[in-house]
Amino acid sequence: MAAVGFVGLGNMGGPMAANLVKAGHAVRGFDLAAPALERLGASGGRPGGSIADAVREAEFVVTMLPAGDHVRSAYGSADGILAAAAPGALLVDCSTIDVTTARDVSSLAADAGFEMLDAPVSGGVAGAAGASLTFMVGGSERAFARAEPLLSAMGRTIVRAGEAGAGQAAKICNNMMLGISMIGVCEAFALADRLGLDRQRLFDIASKSSGQCWSLTSYCPVPGPVPTSPANRDYQAGFTAAMMLKDLRLALGAALSADANVPLGAAATELYGLYCADGNAGADFSGIFKFVDGR
Repeated sequence: MAAVGFVGLGNMGGPMAANLVKAGHAVRGFDLAAPALERLGASGGRPGGSIADAVREAEFVVTMLPAGDHVRSAYGSADGILAAAAPGALLVDCSTIDVTTARDVSSLAADAGFEMLDAPVSGGVAGAAGASLTFMVGGSERAFARAEPLLSAMGRTIVRAGEAGAGQAAKICNNMMLGISMIGVCEAFALADRLGLDRQRLFDIASKSSGQCWSLTSYCPVPGPVPTSPANRDYQAGFTAAMMLKDLRLALGAALSADANVPLGAAATELYGLYCADGNAGADFSGIFKFVDGR
C-alpha cells in the first residue's frame, strides 16, 4: 500500500481520502477547515498541519480544490506541493478547473522534476462516498499506469483521455452535455404537465425511446419516476446548481478560447446563472425544473 498526501478534504475530497484509508493506504491530509481534518482522523487518516506536512513523505499527492487559483497556489507557492513533495512523488489533481491552468501547473511540475496527472471526477458526493466515481485523466501513459490502482480505490471507471489537460477537457465537455440535457428533460416534463400528460407515462415512454438520457433515467428532475433522484428529497443536493454553473462557465470559457460554437452551452450557462441568482445555488442542479416550470 502507498503513502498518500491528500490536500482538500471537503465534500468530495473527504470521502475520497476516507476510501483510500479503507483500501489500506496511509493517508496524511490537509485542509483549511478544522472539521475536515477531524473527519479524516476519525476515518483512520492522519491530519497534517500544513500542505508541506501532508505531502513531504508521500508517494502520491492528491488534490481536490475548488478552483484554478487554489490549484496554482497549492502547487506553486513557496511552501506548496512542488517545494515540499518527496522526489519521485506522483501528483494527481482531481479538481475541476480550466484546461489552461491544468496544463500550466503540469508544466511547472515537470520543470520541478515531477510527473502530474489532471484527473477530474464525475459522480458527485454520492459517488465520492461510494467509491464509484468516474476519473477522466490527462497525462502520460506511464503516470496513468502508476496512478490507476490508487484511483481505483476511489472510483469505478478510470479513463485516460490523453495528454496533460485532456482530463479537464473531457470533464467540461461531459458536464456541458449534462447541463444541456437536464434543461431539456425539465422542459419536456413542464410541457407534459400543461398538456395533461402523466409524468410517469412520459417517463415510461421516453426512457425507452429516443429521448432517453442519463438526466431522465438516472436523475429524473420530477418526483416519482426515479425514487433515488434528488427530486424526491426536495432537491437536496447531490451536485449543486452552483457547481453546475461553475462547470458550464469553464466550458464556455474554453469554447471562446478555442473558437468553438456552443449556443446551447451558452444558453444553459445563462439559465443556471439565473437559477443560482434566484437563491438556488445550494440546491441540486436538477431543481432547475422548478425554475423552468415557472410555477
